[in-house]
Amino acid sequence: MAQTDYELVIIGGGPAGLTAGIYSARARMNVVLYEKAATGGQVIVSDWIENYPGFPEGISGYDLGDKMLNQAKNLGLKIESEDVTAIEVDGDRKIVHLGKKKSVTTKAIIIATGASPKKLNVGESKFMGKGVSFCATCDGPFFRDKTIVAVGGGDTAVQESIFLTRFAKKVYLVHRRGELRAAKILQERAFKNDKIEFIWDSVVTGMDGFFSVENVKVKNIKTGEEKNIKADGCFIWIGITPNTDFLKKSIDEINANSQNSIVNVADILKIDDSGFIYTNELMETSVSGIFAAGDARTTPLKQIVTAVGDAAIAVMSAEHYIENLQD
Repeated sequence: MAQTDYELVIIGGGPAGLTAGIYSARARMNVVLYEKAATGGQVIVSDWIENYPGFPEGISGYDLGDKMLNQAKNLGLKIESEDVTAIEVDGDRKIVHLGKKKSVTTKAIIIATGASPKKLNVGESKFMGKGVSFCATCDGPFFRDKTIVAVGGGDTAVQESIFLTRFAKKVYLVHRRGELRAAKILQERAFKNDKIEFIWDSVVTGMDGFFSVENVKVKNIKTGEEKNIKADGCFIWIGITPNTDFLKKSIDEINANSQNSIVNVADILKIDDSGFIYTNELMETSVSGIFAAGDARTTPLKQIVTAVGDAAIAVMSAEHYIENLQD
């Protein structure tokens, strides 16, 4: 095959990407990791993590991300701040575009770009880690005997709200419709739970507080009635969005002079309707030599521990793929 700049390119610097970097650097692969934002991913905005093995007292999200980053650096992983805009395939060679005029070639790629929670866009950004959360498993224990507003009506919102009642004294579940979308069995459990109060046909319009969330503003979309709920936190479950937009763009939008023999990954990579990447148990995508790990792929559980497991498998699969190319 043609000469390439790298054996492996990792896209994304969260737990999955950094773990892939640790494993590939230890294997002495010629590898580079590209991350367009802060290395560490969503984990660095988590106030405190108590369910990651090896930290019995818990650890802040920032510290865990920093430890992963330092471990990868100590093993010699090359990390660059770049925004990957598109990927092309030219036979066994992959072309990773880093802007309109820059690109690198590689034998294999691991996509570990993660996913981002959908936002309400009502000012919650300033309360991230200060009462606003998207993960009950991660942050529920910090709300013992407190009042919480939860937002959403699907399976995740209802199931996580039930989970929060293990800690909170009260959970107000705000839903923009007059009935839940969650599975009937989850609805039944929620309706039987005395700690959950439903606020129907309503949306959250704002929140305020001094250091952390103190009040959540709610508006009934049918009557127009507005009210404030005194609460210590707000959990938002209106869905997540995979960070895979770069896989959907036509290469003509990125670089107008592609050769006819080169295939744009956006045309051949299988993703679901929401943009999550389909993989098998070996983290192989529908495109030979391209793998995915962590929250960007279709997976039933999106946690740090599952992301790092995905990444270890992805590197093993990438190594085998590259070895077969050389053979």
